[in-house]
Amino acid sequence: MKKLTIIAIVLLFALFSFIIWINAGKERQTPAAENIEAVKTADKPVIVLIVDSLMDRSLKKAINEGRAPALRFFFEKGRYHPGAVNAYPTMSVSIDNTIMTGAYPDRHRVAGLVWYNEDEHRIVNYGSGKNDIAALGVKQPIKDAMYALNQKHLSPQVKTVHEELEKRGKHSASINGLVYRGGYDHDLNIPPPVKRLGLMPEKMAVKGPAIFSFGRFSQADPHNRYQRIWNGYGLNNKFTAQELSYLIKKHKLPSLTVAYFPDNDHSTHHKGPADVSGLEKTDQQLQRILNAYDSWDAAAEQAVWIVMGDGGQTSIGRDRQKSVIRLRSLFDDYRIPKIDKRPSEKDQLMFGVNDRMAFIYMLDQSISVNDAVKPLAQDERVGFAAWKDGGWVYATSKKAGKPLRFRPGGAYADQYGQTWTIDGDFSVLDLSADGTSLSYGDYPDALARLFSACHSHPGRYIIADAKPGFQFADHTSPIHPGGGGHGSLYKTDSLAPMIIIGSQETPGHFRHVDLKDFFLKLAK
Repeated sequence: MKKLTIIAIVLLFALFSFIIWINAGKERQTPAAENIEAVKTADKPVIVLIVDSLMDRSLKKAINEGRAPALRFFFEKGRYHPGAVNAYPTMSVSIDNTIMTGAYPDRHRVAGLVWYNEDEHRIVNYGSGKNDIAALGVKQPIKDAMYALNQKHLSPQVKTVHEELEKRGKHSASINGLVYRGGYDHDLNIPPPVKRLGLMPEKMAVKGPAIFSFGRFSQADPHNRYQRIWNGYGLNNKFTAQELSYLIKKHKLPSLTVAYFPDNDHSTHHKGPADVSGLEKTDQQLQRILNAYDSWDAAAEQAVWIVMGDGGQTSIGRDRQKSVIRLRSLFDDYRIPKIDKRPSEKDQLMFGVNDRMAFIYMLDQSISVNDAVKPLAQDERVGFAAWKDGGWVYATSKKAGKPLRFRPGGAYADQYGQTWTIDGDFSVLDLSADGTSLSYGDYPDALARLFSACHSHPGRYIIADAKPGFQFADHTSPIHPGGGGHGSLYKTDSLAPMIIIGSQETPGHFRHVDLKDFFLKLAK
């Protein structure tokens, strides 16, 4: 989901590269780890396959229609959970950081796909779409996505699962994962056309796990051919499948391998969440991986497999005038800088659009929260607006009798063992209470996830969350009328299926924030 992040960036500068590309066939690729033979292999490795925008409904449809034999095999061999709760905003960078660190954004500090960095006085955009990237200039999003995300923005106060395993003397691998920080130095193999265009420096080093595979920039299999310009420089399903198959055949799987499959997200954004054509193509690559073993049964016996999605998508209405909430039109009385400009002292508001969720930054200190919330609370397409104040988080909607407010600690206890103090209109977040027992409706784990998003980075901002069928947009944001979108707290964006094969262990709770500890338990 939203692997329009790095992938959109790579595709765009691949286009630029093609202009001066002469003979890519003669370029030499550097293996991800020259000392791959020194990697400690596991007796029963853990393999995590993350399929972007894998959803319960489309998964079962593809299986029932006979279009996904590999997924059917995993489904029948393993234990299935239809909906693990992800992070908020429900964008890949937020979610992947939560999966890999076991922390919500208030701790890992990657606020979303698009957010305002108060320290640097600019919008951070990891690659929301080609129009945003073109407006910002290609070089900065490349730097943010390829370097700053892992090496700078991800908080040093949290540790990734790769870093934790290294402390235990174990090795791990990341294949095309967005979040990969580890303790090993890796020099990226920058394509010559990219260097000639000045889009990336001559040399760039990152910290990753023992085996670090990231498309054309770092590959384990020196003969992996799915990394050319026309393949998005390797950030695709075929490259991921080839890398993992190579490690299997070399008998070089470490304790944990996390492999990412991005392509399904493109189909569901374009055709909607009911489409299974992208999942069918993904399944073909999963079959290649299973075929790397002597038999599919041998694959299930020799490794622990976790097959999972990172989040869902919600259908967006076809009428682009109605289904797209244009923030500049909604706030047309305010001074708002263009996306490619740093805010000036005269600017009042700025937007960080994350598809069906948006940050509205109040740059002008004289603007009250009530004034900024009013246009959102009056719009039928907005599910709720939320903000923090004095240790509390407030949320309101058009139908709310009064705002809901809440904070951690208190008399109400939810299913995850979290306690809360709450008052106001519970219906804003579809909360139910039986005495002091709290349950969630349309917004899974709503309080923890919304509280985290409100405290994910410094600044005065409001969170706007769209109802099903709608999304937000700034003037260059990608829109998906008639297709699918995510980003919101709503359940269809927030739940992703999971299949566990080869182990009777389960996470403490079926939430992505609980998966790091689960992976560490499995990677014995």
